[in-house]
Amino acid sequence: MSETDTATAPGEAGTSTKSSLGVMDIQALLKALPHRYPFMMIDRIIEIDGDNSAIGIKNVTINEPQFQGHFPDAPVMPGVLMIEGMAQTAGAICVNATEGMAPKLVYFMTIDKVKFRKPVGPGDVVEYHVRKMKKRANMWWFEATAIVGGTKVAEAELSAMLVNA
Repeated sequence: MSETDTATAPGEAGTSTKSSLGVMDIQALLKALPHRYPFMMIDRIIEIDGDNSAIGIKNVTINEPQFQGHFPDAPVMPGVLMIEGMAQTAGAICVNATEGMAPKLVYFMTIDKVKFRKPVGPGDVVEYHVRKMKKRANMWWFEATAIVGGTKVAEAELSAMLVNA
């Protein structure tokens, strides 16, 4: 179920390879990305706009292995895992945009302008808002923001490279 809602955005020309909004459930993400538990950092994508943008969702639970040591008495989601969630959401954009082509792998290439603003812990629902800044050949650049309950908790710019599997 890589795209179920196909409402065309009125008046949007953009540079998108598709003109519809879609979603990706966990099954579609497992087909698109090579990550598996415990390193799958997104549970679903609630909105994907071709190769332009997406909103990935991570439901943070106390059962996740990082909370055994980070920190047992005051669990905080490691910032690097939030960055990985942003990167996985961006990777899903890349793979979704090449649907129907040969299988692709996405490599996380760079990360810049990272800021962590508030701690995230068990019970939080993180929304990864990722938007393409530019694309050249097999390289993609994104800006990403992590939001919990309407509050920005982290932000970064990152790049990815798409390669044949």
